[in-house]
Amino acid sequence: MLARNSLRIPALGNPSCFRTLWPAEDTQLLGYHGIHTISGEVYPSSLQGKVARPFNELPGNWKTSWLNLYRFWQEDGFRNVHNIMVHRFQKFGPIYREKLGNYESVNIIDPEDAATVFNTEGLYPERFSVPSWMAYRDFRNKPYGVLLKKGEAWRHDRLTLNKEVLSPRAMDKFVPLLNEVGEDFVKRVYMQIERSQQGRWTADLTNELFRFALESVSNVLYGTRLGLLQDIIDPDAQQFINAITTMFHTTTPMLYIPPDFLRRISSKTWQDHITAWDIIFMQADKCIQKIYRDLRQNRKSTKEYMGVLGSLLLQDKLPIEDIKANVTEMMTGGVDTTSITLLWAMYELARAPALQEKLRTEIVTARTAAKGDMLKVLKSVPLLRATIKETIRLHPVAVTVQRYTTDEIILQNYFIPAKTLVQVGIYAMGRDPRFFTKPEQFNPERWLSTDCKHFRGLGFGFGPRQCLGRRIAEVEMHLFLIHMLENFKIETKRGVDVGTTFELILMPDKPIYLTLRPLSSYP
Repeated sequence: MLARNSLRIPALGNPSCFRTLWPAEDTQLLGYHGIHTISGEVYPSSLQGKVARPFNELPGNWKTSWLNLYRFWQEDGFRNVHNIMVHRFQKFGPIYREKLGNYESVNIIDPEDAATVFNTEGLYPERFSVPSWMAYRDFRNKPYGVLLKKGEAWRHDRLTLNKEVLSPRAMDKFVPLLNEVGEDFVKRVYMQIERSQQGRWTADLTNELFRFALESVSNVLYGTRLGLLQDIIDPDAQQFINAITTMFHTTTPMLYIPPDFLRRISSKTWQDHITAWDIIFMQADKCIQKIYRDLRQNRKSTKEYMGVLGSLLLQDKLPIEDIKANVTEMMTGGVDTTSITLLWAMYELARAPALQEKLRTEIVTARTAAKGDMLKVLKSVPLLRATIKETIRLHPVAVTVQRYTTDEIILQNYFIPAKTLVQVGIYAMGRDPRFFTKPEQFNPERWLSTDCKHFRGLGFGFGPRQCLGRRIAEVEMHLFLIHMLENFKIETKRGVDVGTTFELILMPDKPIYLTLRPLSSYP
């Protein structure tokens, strides 16, 4: 039940979704310089006329931070934080405050509260900056990209990058590059089926999808292929793949334990983290230097579009070191996120053969109408796009979306001070029946209904701080599913349920074995 006194700010673009306003009979104006809470605490005049409970009365575990961290560790919280958050919301209600070691946050689950946070985030919205990632860059004297920058420096870079990777014009350029990789992955699957001599291919596709995602994002960012869909791949590329896994794994404990402390004691976690980032930056530098060298030598590319890196270098709107930092961040963040989402999508589709047939019918219809234009196909497959949205609802890559409050706000009838880290529990929200009917069911068609869905689909974040690689990821995943469903039936063993484990992103807690069976013989 929503608190009666809670402030509700209508969602942008659809005010009818959120109509609960502050009850007039509860307002209480007390003085010129501030207002009093019901406990007598004074708050700034920006919230003048509102009556709510003070911040220090928020429910939750926030008074004994290091004891909380010890208990969190006992609960296997480093790997189970998503399920722990679900239990916290069940225990404390739709808002709670928590402090674990160095990490303090206010956690919310209600979409209306998410609307309040995001619609008041200001000109320079600030999200949680991963401490170990910043510590590495400071340690190695490397520049920050937009993921870690703040204020005007962030805004300047972000506006430039938005035009390059988020605009509709950018998507037009991404489609042929990503489509090419998708077609090659289909060829690889047919080759594996032929080798099996069983008319099908059964495997844990985690590594295959990781290679596909890295090949895809590299083609978009650098305009060049790495050859990762071949049987034997470059050892440096495999080392990069291993480094990404290590980097995510070692990041998690340093969310709660200061990286500087682990550095001073030369802990293995810190050493492994540094080594992993060194490899990631080394691989990115190799690609960047090649493109930069080609441009300086005025070599003409056979393609009209040379990738995001080449385009940014030609525009000369950002210093080269800033370009390198941002491209490296996009490459790092664009591999696990899309590959794991595609693995979950195939797992859910394997358990829903009727949905597979619906999607194939939609794809055939779109193909026929588009006459081979893949951009038009992508705009004519709403159920397929909804399938990715539903996958991200049920299996989000991130547990939360975070913002630091710009000004004082009211959530669930509690005053939240400025500069407070507020987390929207998107994993918990996606599994809550108050916000999604039968949330345990995989039902993409729920996104095609006319029901209000504002601030329920936050897998890519929201507003100016939303995921910079969102369009690349969406096009990549949509094209991948189109190619796979056109060519194969996706199957899995019945009765095998797979859970999740937290490694900075949510991963399957056991291998997912899928069977790919050709719909027809390979042409």
